[in-house]
Amino acid sequence: MIEAVGLAKTFGTEVHAVRGVSFRVAAGEVVGLLGPNGAGKTTTMRMLSTLERPTGGTATVAGHDLLRDARGVRKVIGLVAQAGGTRPIATARDELVLQARLHRLPAPETRAREMIDAFDLAGLADRPSATLSGGQRRRLDLAIGLVHRPSVVFLDEPTAALDPPSRLELWAHLRQLRERTGATVMISTHHLDEADSLCDRVLILDHGRIVAEDSPAALKRELGADVITLDPGPDPERARDVVAALPGVQRVHAAAGEVRIGCANAEELLAPTVLALHRAGVEVRGLSVGRPSLDDVFLARTVPARAR
Repeated sequence: MIEAVGLAKTFGTEVHAVRGVSFRVAAGEVVGLLGPNGAGKTTTMRMLSTLERPTGGTATVAGHDLLRDARGVRKVIGLVAQAGGTRPIATARDELVLQARLHRLPAPETRAREMIDAFDLAGLADRPSATLSGGQRRRLDLAIGLVHRPSVVFLDEPTAALDPPSRLELWAHLRQLRERTGATVMISTHHLDEADSLCDRVLILDHGRIVAEDSPAALKRELGADVITLDPGPDPERARDVVAALPGVQRVHAAAGEVRIGCANAEELLAPTVLALHRAGVEVRGLSVGRPSLDDVFLARTVPARAR
């Protein structure tokens, strides 16, 4: 459904540049774009949705060539941008009818009612969009982006700035979208739990390049079966160096006052870890054991690359 080959976009600055990325997204697949700020997530999405012209490579979207048939691409995609695009004084119903007319759909009022029902907007349909909450406005943004039944949907930070209940509500709507339409979806997000929950596969970008690509479960398995998290007090870097030398440690990362250790068997490693840190004069103020998360994958794949 989406195939990019050497897709690139360069600017006068290094920030947001995309350097020859190649990937495929199958029909009906939900794929997440992850990466630090400036990694190229939004730029990649803007190229695929024809808002930015690539400076290198090419891509096809639902069979339409990105460079030779941009109009064809626009007919089959839906885009929900970070900021949305509703007019403050327009009602939700007005916005949906307008979008249906712009897409030259038959019976635009009927289609607007369908989207109002699908996204639980019935009690909000005749209120100005400026009076809607953040979560309600994002539901309206989704409805607007899907009013013409696109086969490919791009969602750029769909839950940015939403509170946790609103995020969970929007996740439910995204799952229903998949079940109802079978659309191919690409999501850029900073919420790694969001990608873990919604995506079949994730692409992790750093400095404009794909540094990891697989299902969330497969990427987490690469880090080992367990993760030990330590609070080593004021010297996490020293604790990291001590722990990294221990047998059985697969990965270790220190940041934000904690050390995270990837290993095959936490029970076997706990005692040697605490003992080695005690001998090195590092105080262990807290310790917990869990499973690898997508956060661990993100840190393992992006932080080392950024430090080089």
